[in-house]
Amino acid sequence: MPRFLRYCYRLPPLLLHVLVGLPLILVLMGAWAARFSVRGERLDHWVAGAWARLLLRIFGLRTRRFGTPLPGAVLFVANHISWIDIIVLHSQCWMGFVAKAEIERWPLIGGVVTRAGTIYHHRGSNDSLHGVMHQMLQRLQDGLPVAVFPEGRTHSGEAVGVFHARIFQPAVLAGVPAQPVALRFGRRGEAQTLMAFGARESFVGNLWRVLGEPAREVEVHFLEPVPPSEDGRRKMAELCRRRIVDAMTSA
Repeated sequence: MPRFLRYCYRLPPLLLHVLVGLPLILVLMGAWAARFSVRGERLDHWVAGAWARLLLRIFGLRTRRFGTPLPGAVLFVANHISWIDIIVLHSQCWMGFVAKAEIERWPLIGGVVTRAGTIYHHRGSNDSLHGVMHQMLQRLQDGLPVAVFPEGRTHSGEAVGVFHARIFQPAVLAGVPAQPVALRFGRRGEAQTLMAFGARESFVGNLWRVLGEPAREVEVHFLEPVPPSEDGRRKMAELCRRRIVDAMTSA
């Protein structure tokens, strides 16, 4: 189907989602929502997942889950190619993300991911990093899940980057496992580079381009958890990365 036609039938529901649905969803994710539940899940957490699933459908993306996310306190770690990775993970279960501070100002997703408990990091600031690590540890000790992208930035989708071990320290201190999550766009990951940010491509530019892409599947692989290691965070980082790479290259 020509790209122009895909814009024609996806843009109206996207505008409706933004102009009508987004304000309603932000209200439903207010502090008061934590006192209510839907199907055994906190109302604000359920709303974040429902919002993410609807947004993916508008973009023509259908998720397939492999494996099961751990409940409770766990450090989810995933490969990272695009802003849409956060939406895909939120569609599966609630988790508080660690993300760059710029995302808070992004249209469409900034307000929602902020209300969903995102921990923002100002890149290049040691004080910010120290605060992020403290918040991660506190949430894990409170029994809540935290999600990170250990590569530290988005990649082209051609390969999985090096995992920074320092981000695993809160899991080691809290004594909780890390669960690697492999995200594959398209059949056998054939659309990884298409979904990734292009050279000098802005968030809005990437969003508009992806909106016109053909419908495709997104595979979300929740892999075997890695227990907190007595050998430290480096071993956890290497093992998580290895499991994600293996899942990305499997048939």
